[in-house]
Amino acid sequence: MSESGGASGKAAMVGLAGTGCGCLMLPPAAAGIVVLLIIFGGLGVLFAPIIALILLFGGGGSGADNPEADVDSDAVAESVQGDGKGELDEKTVPEDLADVIQDAGGICDAIGPVVIAAQIEHESSFNKDMLGPHGEKGISQLPPDKFDEFGEDEDDNDETSATDPEDSIMAQGRYMCSLAKSVKPIVESGRAPEDESVLDLTLAAYEVGLEAVQEAGGVPENSKAQSYVITVRSLFPRFQGIGGSVAPSEFPDYDVPDASESPSPDPDQSGE
Repeated sequence: MSESGGASGKAAMVGLAGTGCGCLMLPPAAAGIVVLLIIFGGLGVLFAPIIALILLFGGGGSGADNPEADVDSDAVAESVQGDGKGELDEKTVPEDLADVIQDAGGICDAIGPVVIAAQIEHESSFNKDMLGPHGEKGISQLPPDKFDEFGEDEDDNDETSATDPEDSIMAQGRYMCSLAKSVKPIVESGRAPEDESVLDLTLAAYEVGLEAVQEAGGVPENSKAQSYVITVRSLFPRFQGIGGSVAPSEFPDYDVPDASESPSPDPDQSGE
């Protein structure tokens, strides 16, 4: 999110291929090289090394069932550089969230379900109870003011809550579509660099804010904005089942303990 660096860091940050389900993890040295490329090379130069890293470390498209399967390099390249509108491989997301991810990715033509799933992986690793450093809550890590604006009671439980995955994911989809509508004129007018798409600018705006993108006339030339775009894009092959796909059993179970059952802190270790 535009102000959720802490939450994003937990889910994927400099690895640029996600953690959570652990199928596209990169070694620290490779991650450092990618960050340097972002800083010194800009957005466009990153696609080739990112694709190479996915092919090297990503595993096969059939995930845990066949980790040794060959990866289609052309399909990976097309996915990473594409519009994110490819078909979502529903085996790569929790079963109970597949429909809502599809719905959120169908709100507007600019944003597909693969984009929604990749952002969720990056923001929270599908942890519906994630708490961000600036008040962000839930699976999509929307800032409170954005969730207030775009959140609705999706499951008719008489409550609109950022920690309700359906409410959060649909709010994410609406917000992304709103951002896409706002940045589209920048691309169509030719202000944005030729290799930057509406999706690139939308993703950057989600991370660093719409105003920063409008002022820059494209993806801002800083590592935070550019690494977010590349990180999310690097996850597209996973959620299309092309490279680094995962099985549902690999999703962690995030149960929040009842506070009443939590042990009281030891006063001798409280630091007071």
